[in-house]
Parts: sequence; C-alpha cells; structure tokens
Amino acid sequence: MKIRVLGSAAGGGFPQWNCNCRNCAGLRGGTLRARVRTQSSIAVRAGGDRDSPAGRQDASSWALINVSPDILAQLRANPDFQPARSPRDTAICAIVLVDGQVDHTTGLYMLRESTRPWPIWCTDAVYGDLTRGNPVIEVLSHYCRIERRRMVLDGAGFAVEGVAGVRWQALPVAGKPAPYSPNRESPVAGDNVALLITDERSRKSLFYAPGLGEIDEAGWQAMRSAACVLVDGTFWSDDEMLRLGLSHKRARDIGHLAQSGPGGMLEWLGRLPEGTRRILIHINNTNPILDEDSPERAELGRRGVEVAWDGMEIEL
Repeated sequence: MKIRVLGSAAGGGFPQWNCNCRNCAGLRGGTLRARVRTQSSIAVRAGGDRDSPAGRQDASSWALINVSPDILAQLRANPDFQPARSPRDTAICAIVLVDGQVDHTTGLYMLRESTRPWPIWCTDAVYGDLTRGNPVIEVLSHYCRIERRRMVLDGAGFAVEGVAGVRWQALPVAGKPAPYSPNRESPVAGDNVALLITDERSRKSLFYAPGLGEIDEAGWQAMRSAACVLVDGTFWSDDEMLRLGLSHKRARDIGHLAQSGPGGMLEWLGRLPEGTRRILIHINNTNPILDEDSPERAELGRRGVEVAWDGMEIEL
C-alpha cells in the first residue's frame, strides 16, 4: 500500500495568502528555511504485483482522502494521476471524506468535469453538512453527480472499489463540526473521523487523523496497532493563535490537540510502540515547526517525529 501526501498544511495553506506572521513573512522574504505547502489531502493506492490481473489494474488506481481547494495544483504536481488512457481520464477511483470542512471538501467543485459520478465515502453527519449546510452534492448534481457510499461507525470496516486488498475502518473522533454544519452547536459521532487503513497483504496499517481534538481509548488502541500514524499537527501550543493576536480561540476550541504541553500530541506519540512511524500533518501557517531551524523542529527530531510535506510518500 502506498500513501502519498498531496497537501500537508491546514486551511489557508502555507504561506497563507493574507497572513504576515513570522512564518509566512519569512517564507515570502526568503529569511525562513521552510517548504511551501498546500492544504491537507492524501491519496492511497494498493501495492503492486497483486496476484490477479484485476489486482494489477487496481494498483494504478488511487483513493483520494479529502479534496482540498488546492486539488488542481496537487493533481498537476502528481502526473501519474493522469494515465491518459482516454480523451478524459484520471487514476482517482473514489473519494473518502473524514469531515465536511471547507478545506477538505471545496475541491469537489474543481472535479465537476468528471465523465462519471464520483463515489464518495462519508458518514451520515458529513453527508448532512454537504447536503444542507454547504450543499456541494446538490450543486454537483448539475455536473458529474455524486454516488454516496455510507461510512458506518460500527467497527466493521469497508472496502473502496478500485483499491483492492485494502481494508478501511472509520473511528469517530472528537472535533468541531464546520460553522455551517447542522450539528455545529450539538456535535454528533461522525462529524469527524479518523481512518485506520490496512494493507491486507502486509497487515500493516496507517492511522490517519488530520483533525484530532482528543484521543479516546478506541482511537488510542487504533494508533497503537498502526505501523504509521499520520496525525493532527495543526498547532504547537494551545494558545498559539491567541498569543499572535490572530484569533480569540484556543486550539482545543476549534478541535485540535496541540503538540506541546501536558497531554499534548507529543506526549501521546511518545507512548506509542517502538518502531511506529510518527508523522504530523495539517500544519497551520503559524506553527513554529514549519521553520526547519526552529527549536520546536529540533525537538521533533529528538523525539523521532516527522513533519509531512507535499509529495511525501509512505509505503506499508
């Protein structure tokens, strides 16, 4: 199984178009050693050399997890997503959504030229967001249309057509629904999910959670079972946006577990079994770990924690 990071930043990307924080201004001015990042999304495909011809064909098909506003730039940066087998073609066979947030769903509009309906896996809560709060699905019904696949939270898991030999499981996680969500003031299970994605041949799993407000027992056990965890790296500190004068909310108020401090993400990652690969994704433009020369980035290095970057590839 291969996992490719298409975008590694939080909403707004890095640098954010209207932000002049130290990170954004430093990157624009050439005084900061950092990478440009688009908004978070990953893609998953089965490993090659499957036993059957169908399996070998599936190895060239990718499932897209979240569709950021930067999807067109991300597709251009990954030419193997365009196999050119017909006048209009794509290697993307399905879409899986972990939430209904703008930075994970707006890119659906950019894929409206598809010659076939998009199969989209999402929970009932996310489907409600995208049919009532922000009716993306209704708009796309005038173009390519959507074929909704119901993502259930009973632990049974599901298979995504076109990605053979990969098993998917959705776990509800604490987070904040989008401002337009019908559940904004009364969150329900399924507003945000983590994914445990397992290659049935290697038996290795990826735990993927770009938005993680807290870690419960089920989530923790899933993290412990995974060969690689690709998790919420939005903020370094809970009061990061407050201190910079950019928001009146803390990280936890908007559904993100900060890396530092007691009970923070780094503390949890440090408790994982030896050999687990630990990677942060969905990194906000204000987070000091974007500065590759920062003390915070050095701290990650000492702890064996990586920072995802656009184009990063993981094989399990």
